[in-house]
Order: sequence, then structure tokens, then C-alpha cells
Amino acid sequence: MRRNLLVILMVVMVTAGGVTQGLAEEPPLATRYSLGGSVGKTYSPNNDVDFALVSAVALFDYDRVWPHRAPEPLRFKVEASLGATSAPSSRALISANMLALYFLDGLATALLRPYAEAGIGLIYTDFQVDGQGLRVNFNPQAGVGTEIKGGDGPPWYAAIRLHHISNGGLHHDNRGINAVVLQLGRFF
Repeated sequence: MRRNLLVILMVVMVTAGGVTQGLAEEPPLATRYSLGGSVGKTYSPNNDVDFALVSAVALFDYDRVWPHRAPEPLRFKVEASLGATSAPSSRALISANMLALYFLDGLATALLRPYAEAGIGLIYTDFQVDGQGLRVNFNPQAGVGTEIKGGDGPPWYAAIRLHHISNGGLHHDNRGINAVVLQLGRFF
């Protein structure tokens, strides 16, 4: 009896292995890199702060980074930015963010591939607004954008994001800063 169960178990394992190989997933998409620029304008607590950033981006197949199945249009984006404010005075900004990016392929055309993205990161601001509390803060963001195909080269991208800075209650002074950010960049 044990021998029969062992043989059955081995047959099931070998058969299951063959079925699994037949259902192998597609290989992950290649990681893409880009450089871009952003300009932003605060709208809360006031509209006094203007800033510009230069960003380096890596766009990964989501399944490659996170070990679970995900929809094909989902990507994982890592972004490092360096910049400065231009108003009310010149001050430094440095941030590192991670975002989930989802291509809206139902809306894509031959020229445009729109997407929605959202994520969080950390940001250092060499300035503070009244009640901000800390210079190192959380940086949640959400936005929409599109890849723009042009010719035989790599695509461009353009996006608009809502950008928030606050310390998440780590300090008793937690006045947030909200901004609208416009981005333009190109993959290489």
C-alpha cells in the first residue's frame, strides 16, 4: 500500500512539473532608465515656493521586484531627484521615491501610452515653512502621464503629479506642503 502511494505521489509530482513547465510565464521585461526634469509650484500652505528637480529613474517589471503575480501593465519605478527652490529663495531639495506605475493600455494610441502612478519616498528640504517641524519628510505622490513615441529612438514621457511633503506625525509640528509638479524626460 505504501509503495502504491509513493508511486502515485511520484507520478503526480512529475506530471505537475511538466504542466508547470508548459505554463511558464513570459520572461520579465527589460529594466529601462531615464533622465528627466520637473518644475513645481506649491499651492498649500501658500503658493510661495517654486522648485525644479533633475531625476534619474529606473523602471522595472513589477514581477521582477515583488515576488508575486501582477498585471502585465504594472511597473515598479525608483526615482532619485536633486534640485532647488527658485522662490522665495534658492534652497536645496533631494528626494528618493518608489512608485507603482500602471499603463492604461486601453487608452493607448500609436503615439501615446498613458499611465497612472502613485508612491512614496523621502525628501530633504533645505527650507521649512512655518510649522513644518523637520527637514527630512515623507513625500507621497500621485499623478498621470504618458510615454510619447517618436521615431526609432526611445520614448519621451510627460506627467503631472500632486506632490505632498510632511513628517507623518513624527514631530509635533507637521505642517504639510502641497505642490503640483510637471515632468518631462526621456528613456535611454
